[in-house]
Amino acid sequence: MTVDTMRDSVLRALSDGNGILRLEPAWVARDFLPPGRRLGLSEDAYDLEVRGAVCERWLASTTRADNQVGPANEGLSYLALDGQDRITLAEAVAADPALLMGPDYAATHDGLGRLAKIFDYSTRLPLHLHQRSEHAALVGRRPKEEAYYFPPGVEMGPHPECFLGVHPSVAHDGNRVLLLPHLQDWNSDLILQHSVAFLQVSEQGFHVPAGVLHAPGSALTIELQEDSDVFAMLQALNAGKIISKELLWKDVRPADRESKGERFILELIDWDENADPYFYDNHHLSPQLIEESRQEGGEEYWIYYNTTKFSGKKLVVRPGCSYLSRDAGVHNVLVWSGSGSYGGLAVQGGDPDLDEVLVTYERAVAGVEVRNTGQDDMLVIKFFGPDVNPDVPVIDRRHSGRH
Repeated sequence: MTVDTMRDSVLRALSDGNGILRLEPAWVARDFLPPGRRLGLSEDAYDLEVRGAVCERWLASTTRADNQVGPANEGLSYLALDGQDRITLAEAVAADPALLMGPDYAATHDGLGRLAKIFDYSTRLPLHLHQRSEHAALVGRRPKEEAYYFPPGVEMGPHPECFLGVHPSVAHDGNRVLLLPHLQDWNSDLILQHSVAFLQVSEQGFHVPAGVLHAPGSALTIELQEDSDVFAMLQALNAGKIISKELLWKDVRPADRESKGERFILELIDWDENADPYFYDNHHLSPQLIEESRQEGGEEYWIYYNTTKFSGKKLVVRPGCSYLSRDAGVHNVLVWSGSGSYGGLAVQGGDPDLDEVLVTYERAVAGVEVRNTGQDDMLVIKFFGPDVNPDVPVIDRRHSGRH
């Protein structure tokens, strides 16, 4: 398909949706943990043999999943176009960035710049980190800062706690090597003894900068992050299984692995951030009411904040009401629960074919009417890329002696 043909198809879809694009669900398999089976698929749809199992759903994604086995376009979202050639959202953005993102934003940003996902595992993830910009650049990748929101109405699973960072004493120069034997021996989960666990609570979440060690718990999680799939796993044993040590080295240059071995992994850790004694205070997220958003039909809350690399809101629309939603730029939407219409498009929470749309810049600033035709509150999650909301709240950081 030529770029002109693709642009014409996108223009027709935007005309049909009045500036809003409906998206197909993008399912992603992982092979290192069993699925939580809370994504709404039929029981026989989760297991994918050598690929592992469907454990994640990526939302309005322009990022490929970095899996060793799987389809070439795994992780990429497709436009829901009836009877037409399939077009990924990444292709649509590349064909005419200004059309979707607005001319000013497109002139200063290379794409949407964020990735939203639902991840759903039956147990806690292994302790890992995402490389900071200087280390990600060594392997031609982007860094990955991220944030979590634990949605209401879902079973939390057997291990609803996140390990985040390390005990402050571990960050002293002489104590950092305490992590090293666990990386070298690669036979246990005892590296977790050096981290700190925080309970996962419904409607709350955490902000996790790149370079921070974390082992997210078993709660179904809606995550917003920079558009990257870079990581290093530091925990060998998880859910009764030794995972491949190659996941420790996935985004490490062979030369660094050969010259420094496991000690190089210690260089990837942001020791100051990990050992912050006020880590919870400085990174815990709870819904923050946006006072000016109040309308008779509902209101909005910040749920992803503390950074301008991405941001996100939840919109609550009351039963039988409508809400005029205006935003500063392009964003994608997940209707988590409730039913009605979003800018004239029928939406239904819990139905993967009817719960996901992308709102273009022009439509976002003009306003979108959201109608709740159901008997319960409609809960909508909005995801924004870098710099769309420069006024996003930042936590008033607590400080103490740092290492």
